[in-house]
Amino acid sequence: MTVNKIKILNLYACLGGNRYKWDEVAEIEVTAVELDPELAKLYQERFPNDTVIVADAHQYLLDNYQDFDFIWTSPPCPTHSRMRKTNTGEGERKSKATYPDMKLYQEILLLEHFFKGKYCVENVIPFYEPLIPAKKRDRHLYWTNFNLPSDLNGRKASNFIHSKVGDLSDFHDYDFRKYKGNQRLDKIARNLVDYEAGRTILETALGIINKQNVNQLEAF
Repeated sequence: MTVNKIKILNLYACLGGNRYKWDEVAEIEVTAVELDPELAKLYQERFPNDTVIVADAHQYLLDNYQDFDFIWTSPPCPTHSRMRKTNTGEGERKSKATYPDMKLYQEILLLEHFFKGKYCVENVIPFYEPLIPAKKRDRHLYWTNFNLPSDLNGRKASNFIHSKVGDLSDFHDYDFRKYKGNQRLDKIARNLVDYEAGRTILETALGIINKQNVNQLEAF
């Protein structure tokens, strides 16, 4: 029997930190969506077999979620981060208060109530109590419709917040200095999910998908 490839949607793909080890997990067909053309170009170079689309990931999810088996999405996190609150206030170096970007919760609700496959929404630990309960693992929160192991096999980067770009390049096995766009290199590097955690999450999700497929075959 021929097994179809697992169709994966990787949103806000950046440079594919979460995606790096996925080919070692299963036969996959990945569609990646990234708004920054320079990041999209570098992602395509890194993963030449993926379909890379330069577009608004939030809208792409709404229009295409039903076409995939597994969806990973990492909506922009700065307005939710504890650092943002720390840096908000009076003074030259302080930022003005801003509304948290609620696309995060829009996507969680869409996937939870309308998507038939498995999903993972990743974001930072926010400065407020999450409006929808999440699973905390290391520096991240994950919203999923499957149980996550308590240990994602993530590697520990020492003094991560203050790590230099070169150290983060070593950690993520990617030279961020290739990027020539307008975003800060350290911001891009720190936003990437540890690839071992990304691998463990996909393995966990696909274990459930594969079990469901076996049960369906046994029904016949």
